[in-house]
Amino acid sequence: MTTPSQYRAHADKYSELIKGTDKPDEIREFQRLEHSFTELAENEDWMVNNLNKTVHSEDATSTNTLTEEEGHILRCLGASVIMQWNTLPTKLQRELFDNASSVGELLETGAFKQQMARFLHKHKDDEAGMKIRGNRTG
Repeated sequence: MTTPSQYRAHADKYSELIKGTDKPDEIREFQRLEHSFTELAENEDWMVNNLNKTVHSEDATSTNTLTEEEGHILRCLGASVIMQWNTLPTKLQRELFDNASSVGELLETGAFKQQMARFLHKHKDDEAGMKIRGNRTG
């Protein structure tokens, strides 16, 4: 789970990028991303501060565990994104890559980014019907 400080770090990164460009399109995009990450941080803060006011499932310990069906859905969605990767705009590819790398634990982010980059490079020339190990995608 991403913490408010991690979201703020992303917001700060885009705030710095704003200072380093004079291109209006880049400024707007960096402002949008900065705003999004700031809102995510504020939402996480709110959740922490209001945890006692929210409804919890009876089995709150399993909130980080996916059901088999949910895992299958995520694998299928991931496979479909990979199958269309080369048709996605570069900007969207970067955003998906950054978001995917921030989903993991902070200490594992660098290694995970390298694994994702190697995977994407290895499969960059695969046909749209490529098979993802363990999944039927065609």
